[in-house]
Amino acid sequence: MRSNGLPSGAGKDLPATLAGREYQQDQVQSEHTEQTGYNGIPEATVARLPVYLRALYGLAERGVNTVASEELAAAAGVNSAKLRKDLSHLGSYGIRGVGYDVDYLVYQVSRTLGLTQDWPVVIVGAGNLGHALANYGGFASRGFRIAALLDSDPAMVGSTIATLTVQHVDELEAVVARHKVAIGVIATPATSAQAVCDRLVSAGVTGVLNFAPLVLKVPEGVEVRKVELSVELQILAFHAQRRSVGGTSGNSGNSGNKVNGHRLETAQA
Repeated sequence: MRSNGLPSGAGKDLPATLAGREYQQDQVQSEHTEQTGYNGIPEATVARLPVYLRALYGLAERGVNTVASEELAAAAGVNSAKLRKDLSHLGSYGIRGVGYDVDYLVYQVSRTLGLTQDWPVVIVGAGNLGHALANYGGFASRGFRIAALLDSDPAMVGSTIATLTVQHVDELEAVVARHKVAIGVIATPATSAQAVCDRLVSAGVTGVLNFAPLVLKVPEGVEVRKVELSVELQILAFHAQRRSVGGTSGNSGNSGNKVNGHRLETAQA
């Protein structure tokens, strides 16, 4: 596995026309982003980039070298016009009649997301969820290294999960400083999540992935992403109930494609 999350050969041995054209665009984009800090890329586009990257990895693993926007859009579950607009924010326009170079587009998206470097991550909470996260092998292949796993339970401290020795949460600040951690994962009960978050932020963490069923309060400049599985299950239950009661007859007037139960809108609001 490559620690920076890029497939072998990404960004190398490109067709000359593509490499030259994209290199010039990259230079302009690089100068622009140094001034704006990627503020020119809409948040909605940023949210879709990981989906594009996942689809691109799938194509690369199948040995696909170039991909048309329509094919990539279908794999990502969006319409092709939206995909082309999103990628234009990265300075990538593809080549008419050829499409996008898969390896190089992986590099562009990865670079924009900050995945061309390793990101040390600390997980706070070594219960069932923290245990599962620590054992998940997909983080390393995308550039995320689990640097430490912390817990307050004396029965957990000192135990080994994956290749990590669980450390006491009292060491949180020292761990963040030692490993230069910028991203923290909170897998604790809701009752302690805010206090853990406060300590992470005070220690210098600027990105928090929160699995606790609680809305965290953070200062400006700190990003929080919330993952609440029970909420997603409740939404699925709502749709399952609606279909079991009313069937699909009530939707006969709503034609169009759907992905994961959601309509793909082709018209811009």
